[in-house]
Amino acid sequence: MQEIKINLPKLGESILSATVVQWFKKVGDHVQLDEPLLEVSTDKVNSEIPSPVAGVLKEILAGPDEELQVGEPLAIIAAAGSHTAGPASISHPATTTSTSEMKDFFSPGLLRLAKEKGISLDELERIAGTGEGGRLTKKDLESHIEKRQGPKTCSAMPRAPLVSGDVERVKMTGMRKAIADNMVRSFYEAPHASLITEVDVTDVLKLIQHKKEEFLARHHVKLTITSFVIRAIAKALHEFPFINSSLEEDTIVLKRFVNLGVAVSVEQGLMVPVIKNCQNMGISSIAKAISDLSTKARNSKLTPDDISGGTISMTNFGMSGVLIGVPIIRYPEVAIVGVGAIHKKVVPLENDVLVVRSFMHISLTFDHRVLDGMYGCGFLGSLKKHLEADLTCE
Repeated sequence: MQEIKINLPKLGESILSATVVQWFKKVGDHVQLDEPLLEVSTDKVNSEIPSPVAGVLKEILAGPDEELQVGEPLAIIAAAGSHTAGPASISHPATTTSTSEMKDFFSPGLLRLAKEKGISLDELERIAGTGEGGRLTKKDLESHIEKRQGPKTCSAMPRAPLVSGDVERVKMTGMRKAIADNMVRSFYEAPHASLITEVDVTDVLKLIQHKKEEFLARHHVKLTITSFVIRAIAKALHEFPFINSSLEEDTIVLKRFVNLGVAVSVEQGLMVPVIKNCQNMGISSIAKAISDLSTKARNSKLTPDDISGGTISMTNFGMSGVLIGVPIIRYPEVAIVGVGAIHKKVVPLENDVLVVRSFMHISLTFDHRVLDGMYGCGFLGSLKKHLEADLTCE
């Protein structure tokens, strides 16, 4: 049987690493072509990695909670015959690569771990590798680090929560760590600025109340304020396109399509499925997309395509009763919209009659390298106009 090394495939746009959650197979098990081998998580979604060959799982090279870069090895399978699903999935090293070249090749993940542990390149080159062609693997480096540190003491942090008196230590999940890394990168790379406006949603709430039963019977999804906010964002972006862009070095990349990421809270953290091409959608299409993606997110059924390609994001912290929030931009986007809770207040009309109206705060956080404050003000003004005046369910 031919031995095939299975590497971590690219899981989506801008995803460079993933953390092993669990293996569905153990060493010695038979696997079929396209049968799920393991589950991995990123800051965006959990994914199952299928086997690109049929055969026997000979060796597992990455255990649970281990983070790998795209292209790093996951396992070795003794393939039945020579049939494979294609070299792109398996990522064989080139046949022309010499043993010495393989031995001196260090993956980005390996170099990052060595840097974190204070291991120089000279020391790295002296560690004996057990990988193909004498290549140094992550396990080789971890074993070397353990030997340098000596025997583990009781002060080492365990993987499971440790409760001692009034202190509890909980290891971050792979998804939580990936979210943290992405947020830090975005916050420190992009100078954030925020603006907040107040929108009168009294009339749109009356429309929803009047149309909700008819809408549910006709489209089989609920009519909510979120759909109207998304439509208003898409219309405002048509007037202020720089909000819907990204920055590549010194070039601003304008997107003529609106792929809106909607933050959804799940048990593992926050996921942001993307509604594609909002600029072409009416209220019913948006409502259906929200319902479908939210259900998939909460049932852990999102695919990499569901969470990729976003051009701007929206987070609705108002669902928890919070009035105002200032969210962090999702890299590489340049803006994010925050939606607060609906609240009532007494306001005077032109004839000094006092009435009770419903309002919500909407915030815009943007990358100040790309946008100026007045441009952001214009966008929020347009969003406010469309949300207050576009009173149709079409």
